[in-house]
Amino acid sequence: MNNLSPRRTGGRAARRASRAAPLDTLMRPVRPGMEGGTLKVLSDAQIARIHDTALDALERIGLSGAPASGIAYLTAAGAVQGDDGRIRFPRALLEDTIARANREITLFSRDGLNDLHLGGARVHYGTAGAAVNMVDVDGRNYRESTVQDLHDAARIVDVLDNVHFCQRPMVARDIADNMEMELNTVYACCTGTTKHVGTSFTEPHHVGPAMEMVYMIAGGEDKFRERPFVSNSNCFVVPPMRFATESCEVMERCIEGGMPVLLLSAGMAGATAPSTIAGAIMQATAECLAGLVYVNAVKPGHPCIFGTWPFGLDLRTGAMSIGSGEQALLSAGCAQMHQFYGVPGGAAGGASDSKLPDMQAGWEQMCSNVMAGLAGVNMVYEAAGMHASLLGFCHESLILGDDLIGQALRCVRGIEVDDETLALDQMEAVCIGGPGHYLGTEATLARMQRDHCYPKLGDRSSPKEWVEKGKPDLVAKAVARKEEILSQRSAARLNPMLDAEIRKRFAIHLKG
Repeated sequence: MNNLSPRRTGGRAARRASRAAPLDTLMRPVRPGMEGGTLKVLSDAQIARIHDTALDALERIGLSGAPASGIAYLTAAGAVQGDDGRIRFPRALLEDTIARANREITLFSRDGLNDLHLGGARVHYGTAGAAVNMVDVDGRNYRESTVQDLHDAARIVDVLDNVHFCQRPMVARDIADNMEMELNTVYACCTGTTKHVGTSFTEPHHVGPAMEMVYMIAGGEDKFRERPFVSNSNCFVVPPMRFATESCEVMERCIEGGMPVLLLSAGMAGATAPSTIAGAIMQATAECLAGLVYVNAVKPGHPCIFGTWPFGLDLRTGAMSIGSGEQALLSAGCAQMHQFYGVPGGAAGGASDSKLPDMQAGWEQMCSNVMAGLAGVNMVYEAAGMHASLLGFCHESLILGDDLIGQALRCVRGIEVDDETLALDQMEAVCIGGPGHYLGTEATLARMQRDHCYPKLGDRSSPKEWVEKGKPDLVAKAVARKEEILSQRSAARLNPMLDAEIRKRFAIHLKG
């Protein structure tokens, strides 16, 4: 039977200090890679129908627009180019590719402390997107995003426990040349965080210089290939069912350079994908299956993520509805397709249509983040900071998102049922000759950090305490936290000699 008397040795201050000390990663109430998969929005029969229909679509309709190199790779693998130029995929080819595909991959961090092990229903949350504006919460304004904003976002991600990776969330609008912008994107993210970085390239010839830069940061090409800490977010299709020619060529070069690939299909339900949730999931699945064949035709076993990202539309206006319940269902359904195929997968979650970090943003971000996590999405992209249907990014919202994702992860962790958690012995001791409550007992104190996820900025004080503290405002607290983070030097900064070498080789726009 557990001892239920409060500990007295060392006093209250010592006990508080002990409880406030950072927990070992495995003792934390939430952490990267927790198992989801308890939410099933599709039945087994529905999953089978989506799968069969996707294979029918690839066999009957196929995809157009493949570059010459892609046609060569795909036809050599067993795909068939018809007289109409479309590449069609026999069922046997698709089934063989699925059977041989990676079941698990690791997205590496630069320091080895935040590696992401993808597979099964293990859940990770991070940023993503291509917002063209920054949200100014003080003035309630939008302005064009800059490379400094991008670097600052990466620096913030680096210190947030519940934001596990940094895929480029915005475009550096202050750099006119596309190649320079994309090289500076890699530099800004990699010098802001040691967590895994995702980025994009618009032209195939941009890949070579970017690979040169990441090889330099890694300390050599062999070291990068061993632990690639940057991946390519690749919109390899232009839905519906058309390869994006230049992006496919980019993908081929990234594969050759040893960079993992996110196969990203981002159809808009009602515009570039069927308006129904089932139809949008089916089309995204079909397109990503074609991408899976493509990647493995270029290099069998190359690490890639099955990135079904169907988005919703408000059919009254034609505007994106990224914060809708339909979006949450789309991503949760996609998670089940990833698990059906047994491949690492990603989907969108946590973005908002709201223009500011307000109540609308809160309900929209939590709805899709929780559902994506419970469904077991390996990589939940755009999970923090994204507003205005992907047009605006907000540093303060990114910080608030750390609290929000913490609560989402606690839902993912679920309920443990065993002798200790059922607590019959505790109940007996409390009720028979005990204090009649569980406050302050050894068992309660022992589990208060392991079982409960506490917000860092969220306010749980009483109205009286809130007034006494000066009525603190949540967004104001996030502003203060941002300023605190950015006042410190980046822990991910490069050593001065390497930084000077990179700046000599490339046109780096960030001030040294």
